[in-house]
Formats: sequence, C-alpha cells, structure tokens
Amino acid sequence: MRVLVIGSGAREHALVLALSQDPAVTALACAPGNAGTAALAEALPVDAADRAAVADLATRWSADLVVIGPEVPLVAGAADAVRAAGIACFGPGAAAARIEGSKAFAKDVMTAAGVATAHSEIVDNPARLDAALARFGPTWVVKDDGLAAGKGVVVTTDLAAARAHAMTLLDDGHPVLLESFLDGPEVSLFCLVDAEGTVVPLLPAQDFKRVGDGDHGPNTGGMGAYSPLPWAPEGLVDEIVRDIVKPVVDEMAARGAAFTGLLYAGLALTSTGPQVIEFNCRFGDPETQAVLALLRTPMAGLLMAAATGTLAAHPPLDWADGAAVTVVIAADGYPGRPRTGDVIAGAETHGVLHAGTRRRDDGAIVSAGGRVLSVVGIGDTLTTARAEAYRLVGAVHLAGSHHRTDIALRAERGEITTPAVS
Repeated sequence: MRVLVIGSGAREHALVLALSQDPAVTALACAPGNAGTAALAEALPVDAADRAAVADLATRWSADLVVIGPEVPLVAGAADAVRAAGIACFGPGAAAARIEGSKAFAKDVMTAAGVATAHSEIVDNPARLDAALARFGPTWVVKDDGLAAGKGVVVTTDLAAARAHAMTLLDDGHPVLLESFLDGPEVSLFCLVDAEGTVVPLLPAQDFKRVGDGDHGPNTGGMGAYSPLPWAPEGLVDEIVRDIVKPVVDEMAARGAAFTGLLYAGLALTSTGPQVIEFNCRFGDPETQAVLALLRTPMAGLLMAAATGTLAAHPPLDWADGAAVTVVIAADGYPGRPRTGDVIAGAETHGVLHAGTRRRDDGAIVSAGGRVLSVVGIGDTLTTARAEAYRLVGAVHLAGSHHRTDIALRAERGEITTPAVS
C-alpha cells in the first residue's frame, strides 16, 4: 500500500512512524513534512491548505491512501478533492469538518443530538458583548468561533481580560463564542469513524493546554499529554461513545455530512456526567503522540478500513500494556512569536518527534516553529513513562526553549478524582 500523509507537525511524525512500522506499507511519503518525517518517508512539497494541490499530488504520486493530519486542509475540503480523484482518504469532507471549523455548527449538532455540552452564546456585534458577558462568569470562557490552532481560547476569572480577548476577535471580524465554564478533569477521546457510522474508540488521554506549570499562562496548541488515564472511571469510554460520539455521528449523517476519519471529543467530567468542551475533526496534537505509541494494531489497514467504510469488519485493536507521556519542547517566545533558526542537539534520538523543525543545508536540524519537538516516554507504569519522557527532554538542547515540568504529575501522584455524578 502506498500511503501519503499530509501535514508537518509532531502529529504527522507520529502517524508516519506508526505507518512505517506496518509491513503492508510499500511506499510512504509526507507532504510537506519536517526534518523528522524525512528520515522515515519521502518528503514532498505541497501547500497543504490548497485542496487541489493535495489531490494533484496524491494522483501524481499514485497514492492508495491519503491521511490528512491538520484541520486547515480538512476544513478547506482537501479530503473531498482526494476522494473525487478516486483515491481513498482518511479524513472528513468539508461539510463534516465544520464540526471543528465552526463552533456554532458544532453546538447546533450537539443540541440536535441531545449531547451534554456547556451553555453557550454567539456574539458577532460589539454592541451586544457586555450584556452577553454579564450572563456568564465568574469564570469566563471566550473562544474564536473558527480555527485558531488552540490559541483562540481564553479562560479567565478576570472580566476585563475576557472582554479584551472578545473585542480583539470581533475587531478582526471573528464571531465570539461565550461558554459556561465546565469544572472537573478533562479527557480527550479519539474515535475512528467510517461512513457507515461505525465508531471505534482509541485509548483516552489528557492534554495540557496552558503554557506554564500548574496550568498557568496563556493557552497553547498543547504542551503535553499522557495515556491511558489511571483515574478514569470504569466504562467511561463506552459511556462517551454511547451517549456523545455516536449520537453526534448519527446526527451529522442525517444532515448529509457523514463523518469519515478521526472524530476527537474533548470533554470535562462534571458532577452531571461527561460534557463536551469541543469536537475536532482530526487527531489531536500532542495526544496522538502518546496514544499511537501504545497502539500495536497495524496502522495502514486500520486507517484504510475507516476510509473505505469497513471498520465494522476490522479486528479489535491491540494495545501495549503500560503508559506513554508526551512533553512538548517549545521555542523561545511561544505561544507568541517564536524564535526560529536555532540549532537543536539531540533531536534525532528515538522517542523524539519533530514538529517545527527543518534541516539546514549544512545538515544541522534547526527550529522552525513554536512547538518544536514532542518527546515521548513509554514505560510499564505512568511513573516510569514520565521519568523516561523527562530523561529524553534533558538530552535535547535548544537555546531559549521551554517546557512544562508537570505533565502527568498529578495523575502519577493519584491527585485526580472525578466528581460523583448527581
């Protein structure tokens, strides 16, 4: 099988790594990729946001399967273009990708499907902002209604900060989504979905959005993750699939927007049960790096089954015992404007996945983005996996870089509890 992966982040490096270990894969390419994926797959140039360019590349390269990693090409309809060219594609079409591309659309789908989610309100006019803000709090959740790479969200107890973020979005022409704050531990659940409505969940994970230890500082695209969740209630995954994911999948199909690919549910475990924070239309980053590190099932056949509507016939997934922990190493300045072009030492070590990197003409690997590397530790327990992740972090050297030191720490200490459901 010839497999083409679209994207250039650590998520794509994790996908390429898993696909490279599948004996069914006879040729593997990543476009545009990064310095890490280039060591495992043919590097091909493409503007991933250009749906026609993606489909043309897949045709010229004679791909049997295209795996689209990032949300931007999915929302732009790249999967539709690939399928129109007669090539199997893992990823939703533009109509289904609206589940991430428009938070207002996602809320409408959840309401129609009877899925529990935070109370919300869309504000598209500054004149109505103050009255809307008064209906929320004392913790305000202010989101960009469109795609914002995880950085369009502000969660704050400061009304002035909430208003300032909302005004910035409105001034840029972006509608604002206000939400009630959902307390309780957060869970990320990835589900493979095919056009027949079959849902196959992967291991649950938890990610860390804030830039600093103790969940301080601004939101980011994600600073780390771990999987599985030792504190998760028994039957949680089955409950989420039954009460949240499957109803949303069925509602989207009823609207003529059948979902194919990876549906990501971000949830809070509240005192009234799991409630949806957001849906994404693709593998999440950095959770993918941890989850796929534990998956033993060959990747290409699994993604092809989702792409071709045959998930129901696929064998049950096989998982390694133990745990995986991902720690993101970010460039100086991130999540603001990152410093780039710095030489990275230790980036070619096993367990280090590349995101914002490139190989210079002299062969050196240098930083080329905000989240530069994802370091993945695997162990028999969460404690050993965490220790291995931070051992690997210590072997990487990038001037001015920063990372969180508390990824999975509270889970390791047994400090995470779920509220009793009322």
